[in-house]
Amino acid sequence: MPRIIFTVINDLTYDQRMHRICSSLARDGYDVLLIGRKLKDSLPPDRKPFRQQRLKLLFTRGKLFYIEYNLQLFLLLLFTKFDVVCGIDLDTILPCYFAAKWKGKRCVYDAHEIFSEVPEVTQRSSIQKIWKRVERFAVTRIDNCYTVSESLAAYFLDHYERRFEVIRNVPLKKETPPPSVPDAEIPIIIYQGALNEGRGLEAMITAMDGIEAKLLLAGDGDLSGKLRSLTSELRLDNKVEFAGKKKAAELNELTRQAYIGINLLENQGLNYYYSLANKFFDYVMSGVPQVTMDFPEYKNMNSEFEVALLIPNLEKGTITAAVNQLLRQKDFYFRLRQNCLLARDDWNWEKEEQKLLSFYRKMK
Repeated sequence: MPRIIFTVINDLTYDQRMHRICSSLARDGYDVLLIGRKLKDSLPPDRKPFRQQRLKLLFTRGKLFYIEYNLQLFLLLLFTKFDVVCGIDLDTILPCYFAAKWKGKRCVYDAHEIFSEVPEVTQRSSIQKIWKRVERFAVTRIDNCYTVSESLAAYFLDHYERRFEVIRNVPLKKETPPPSVPDAEIPIIIYQGALNEGRGLEAMITAMDGIEAKLLLAGDGDLSGKLRSLTSELRLDNKVEFAGKKKAAELNELTRQAYIGINLLENQGLNYYYSLANKFFDYVMSGVPQVTMDFPEYKNMNSEFEVALLIPNLEKGTITAAVNQLLRQKDFYFRLRQNCLLARDDWNWEKEEQKLLSFYRKMK
C-alpha cells in the first residue's frame, strides 16, 4: 500500500479541500497521513479515513514561526516512512523536497495559490523576493505538480516552463433534490472564508447601509477586529453578524439558508486576480446565486453556467447596485439559481477526483 504524506500549515480542522483529497486517496487504497499544526484553540480532529498529525510550535507567526515549522516538518519527514510527499503551497514545500531527495522518494507540489502574489507578501518587497526564489527553486525542480485553475497553470507555464495539472477545488455533490429557496423575512447575504486583507470585506460592510438584508460573515482572520470596529462605527450591528469559523456541516447549513453569496476580491497581485475560490463552487452547490468579481476564472465559469452577477470594481455604488439587483429582480435571480442547480451536476468533487486519482496512479 503506497504511503502518501500531505503537509499544510493550518490546524486541519476547517481544511475541507485537504479532507476531500486525503479521503479520496485513502478510499483508493493509499495509506494517507495529513500533517498540520496544533493551535491553542484547535479542536480534536474528526474521525477520517486517513491519519492526521499536528505539530506543536513555540512561535505562531513571523519568520521564527516559519523556520520552526519547516525544521520540525523536515525532521518528522526524515523519520517517517513514505513513498510520496506532497507540499501544499510554498510555505511547506522545502522540507518536502529535501526529505524526498534525501530518501530517494517522490515529491509533489500542490499550488493552491500563487503564494508569492498574495497581498500579505506583495506589500513587502523583500519578503516577496524571498518567496519568489523559493517558488523558482521548487517549481523548476519538482516534476509532479498540480494547481486549482487554468489561469494558475498558465502562470507557472509562462514563468517557469513547467506544466501543472489542473484539479479544481470543488465540493462534494449535495443531495439530488434541490434545496428550497430561503423565505426569511430578512434575506441573508453570506460570506464564507477567512476575514483577511484583499477580500473586499470593508467595502461590503460599507455598502450594507443601502441594502435591505443581513450580512453573515462565516469565518475569522486578521481583519476580524478591524471589521467589527467598522461595523460599529457605521452603526450596522443590526445588519452584520460575525458567525466565526464553522465546520463543513455547519457552514453548509448556513449557506443553504442564504439568499445571496459574495466572493469579492481586490486586484492586489496575480493570486487574487487569477483565483478560483472554493466558495464560488460552494455557493453554486447550495443553489445560491452570488456576486463575484469580473476576473478571468469567474468570467470563464460564468460563461459555462451563468450562476453569478459579475462586477468590475469594489466601489460602494457598484456593490449596492449588484446586490439590490439580485434582491429585486426575481426573474434574473431565479435564472441564476436554476443555473446553479444545473452546474452542480458538473462542478462536483465526484467528477473532479478522477483527475486526482489519475495523477497519483501515474506515480505508482
